[in-house]
Amino acid sequence: MADDEALRALMLALSYVLMKRRRDVTSANAQRRHEVQRRVARRQYFHQRHKRMIMMLIAQTSRPAAELPARPTRVWSNIESTDWWERVVMREFQPSDWLEKFRMTKETFFLLCGKLKPRLTRQDTRLRPALPLEKRVAVALWRLASNVEYRTISSLFGVGRSTVCKCVRDVCHAIVLMLRPLYLRSPSEQELEDAARLFATRWGFPRCVGVVGSLHVPIIAPSSDTQHYWNSRGWLSVVTQGAVNALGQFWDVCAGFPGSTEHSEILQNSTLWARGCERGFLPPLDFMGRPLGHLMLGDAGFPLKRWLMKSHPESLELTAGQRAFNRRLERARAVVDLAFLRLRARWQCLLKRNDCRMDVVPTMIEACCVLHNVCELHGDAFDARWEEAVRSEESPQPADEVSPASDDPDAQEVRELFCEYFLQQENQQRTLDC
Repeated sequence: MADDEALRALMLALSYVLMKRRRDVTSANAQRRHEVQRRVARRQYFHQRHKRMIMMLIAQTSRPAAELPARPTRVWSNIESTDWWERVVMREFQPSDWLEKFRMTKETFFLLCGKLKPRLTRQDTRLRPALPLEKRVAVALWRLASNVEYRTISSLFGVGRSTVCKCVRDVCHAIVLMLRPLYLRSPSEQELEDAARLFATRWGFPRCVGVVGSLHVPIIAPSSDTQHYWNSRGWLSVVTQGAVNALGQFWDVCAGFPGSTEHSEILQNSTLWARGCERGFLPPLDFMGRPLGHLMLGDAGFPLKRWLMKSHPESLELTAGQRAFNRRLERARAVVDLAFLRLRARWQCLLKRNDCRMDVVPTMIEACCVLHNVCELHGDAFDARWEEAVRSEESPQPADEVSPASDDPDAQEVRELFCEYFLQQENQQRTLDC
C-alpha cells in the first residue's frame, strides 16, 4: 500500500515536471518567433526607408544645377509649415506677445540666445538644414512657460515631436551649464553685506543674508521606486530647496529629491549646510552686546541653528518678545514664498504635472530658477494674471515640520536675543506713536 502511494506521488511529480517543461518550451518558441518577426519587420522598414532616400537623392542630383535649391533639401515626407514662426513670431509679435508667450522681452530673448550660442549652434547636414538657434530656444521656452504637450508645440513650430523633446533637453542643459555660473551662484562677501543691509531696511530683520524654502513639483509616476515620490499630501512630486536674497532672486538651488524626503535632510546634503556650519557667511559683529554672525531664515521644516532661525511654535504661552520675533520673521520669510510663486507663475512646467523623464526634471527646475533670475535682473515685467493659475492649483504644497530634538540648544540663545531686540523696537515705536 505504501509503495502504491509513493509510486502515485512520483507519477504526479513527473507529470508536473513534464507539463512545466512543455509549457516553458512552448513559451520560449513563441518568444523566439516574436523576436524573429520583429527583426524582420524592422529590417524591412529600414530597407524601404533607405530605398526611398536613395531614390530621392538620385532624383535631386539628376536635375540641372540651375534648378537645385540653394540649401539642402529635407529628406522627409511630412514637412511641417514654419510660417507661424518665421512670419508671425519673428515679424508680427508685439512686446506684449513676447512677454505672454515666452515670459520675457524680445531683447532678453535674443540676449539669452547670444549667451547660449556656443553650446546650441548646429551645422546643416546633407539630409536637412539645422534648426535655427532662436527657434530651438523658443521651443524650449514655450514648453517651460506653458507645459503643453509636445504634439501641440510640434504643430505650432513645424518640427517633429522628437525634435521638441530634444530642444527642451538641450536648452535646459545649456542654461544650467552656461548661465548658472553667471546668474545663480553663491554671493561674495560684498553681496552678502548688501543683502544684509537690504533685509534690515526692507524687511526689518538685521543680520539676515537670505531665506531658505522648499517647493514640491508635481510629476508623473517614475518607472521605479515610486513609493518614495509620494509626499505627505498624497501626490507624486520632487522637492526643490532654494535660497533667495532680499530681492527674491535665487542664489542656491538643490533640485530633484523624492517627494517624501524631509526638508531638513535636503538641507544637510546641500552646500548651504556646509557653509553655515563650518565657516559661516560673514564675520561676527556686535549685536545686543554679544558677537553674532550673519544668518538665514527658514520655516518649521528646518532645524534651528545659530545660522538658521525659525519661528517659535504657535502657542498661547508665547511671551511678548517671542510673538514679536515670529511676526518679524514671517514678514521677512515671505520673500521666498513670493519668489516661488513668481517662479511657478512664470514657468508653469513647475506648476502643472511634469511628464518629462526623471533624468530631465531636476535640470528643468534648475533652468527655470536661472531664467527667473535672468528676467528679474533684466527687469522684465511680471504679469499679475499669471498668479491666478498658482493660487487656484489643485495640489497644495505639503507643510513639513522637523522634530525639536534636532534644534541646536545654543541657537535658542540667539533667538532670544532677537526676541529681546524686536520687543525693544516695538516698545520704542509705541512710545513714539504716543
